[in-house]
Amino acid sequence: MESYIKTLIVDDELYSRDELKFLLQSYPNIQIIGEAESGESAIMKAIQLQPDVVFLDVEMPRMSGIEAAKALNELKKPPLVVFATAYPQFAVEAFRYDAIDYLLKPFDENQLKETVERIERKLGMTLQSQDQGGGKPTGKLAVESEGEIFYLDPSEILYIFRDDKVTKIIAKSGEYEMKTPLKDLESRLSMYDFFRIHKGYLVNLKYITKLTPWFNGAYQLKIEGRKELLSVSRNYVKALRKKLEI
Repeated sequence: MESYIKTLIVDDELYSRDELKFLLQSYPNIQIIGEAESGESAIMKAIQLQPDVVFLDVEMPRMSGIEAAKALNELKKPPLVVFATAYPQFAVEAFRYDAIDYLLKPFDENQLKETVERIERKLGMTLQSQDQGGGKPTGKLAVESEGEIFYLDPSEILYIFRDDKVTKIIAKSGEYEMKTPLKDLESRLSMYDFFRIHKGYLVNLKYITKLTPWFNGAYQLKIEGRKELLSVSRNYVKALRKKLEI
């Protein structure tokens, strides 16, 4: 059995998707493989990506989350469904479609923890499975530059950021560029120690050497071997500190 839970997030509001993604980053078993902003798109992506679990909003235009859940249950390999909504009145109807849980917005971290644990039990997994099941993958990240293809060990990457339409990779061996969106790289690197510190930045946790308060609740961090300081959005500070501390 794979040591991560393939997760699809469905919500017509970008802010809600980003919030849930941020909160789920705290769980090493969770791998976010895609997002959808409608019920129709959720069904298509579920067919393509075959997620283990779908976090599904209820109130969406055209096809509601309830209707989408009904369609997901009819798939050959139906995913688990967690409803994530601001409307408690749909709970009874939601559980008619075998929902494993019903989360209310704004999301409560303790409730989300219980939901993830429930998903793990349902799938027969534990948080320790990653450590006991063979560790991290051995693949490398292919980056093309000036006609050549470089294969980077993810553990050697210091940080990654998005600059306009280009994704820039800062590694021990040098600096590289690629067109792959940051969110796609985040998914591909989810088994490694990368953490989003800002909308446009992913940082390798093992190379962070210092956090310094900046302003308005934000921080700046120092990366081993680099002179520049990276900004940490105040929305990510709490989770980052939790990740860094033993």
